[in-house]
Amino acid sequence: MTENATTPSAECAPAAPDRYVSFLDIDFEGNMATVLRHLRRYVDDPRTANAFWDRFKMRLDQIERGSGAISDKLLLLHSHVYYMVELFEDHDDERALRDLKKLEEECF
Repeated sequence: MTENATTPSAECAPAAPDRYVSFLDIDFEGNMATVLRHLRRYVDDPRTANAFWDRFKMRLDQIERGSGAISDKLLLLHSHVYYMVELFEDHDDERALRDLKKLEEECF
């Protein structure tokens, strides 16, 4: 059998399907809500809150009210993922890290 221009060679074919083949049946809202519940435990606690997370909460509130420069909660979470990882690692919160990883893999 010969290869033609429309058939990719075995060398070029991906080894596994890309995770973004379909967003069908992904619970974006549920995944975001789960991560936000974890995050709120720390950023709403006066003992662990700080100016950075206060700014994040202000932006989140603007999104939820439909105002502000960023109107996408998923984008806000995506742009803060490394900070959330650091926060959850600082608190040895394995469940929060696992739920954040799920959000990253399914939604970002």
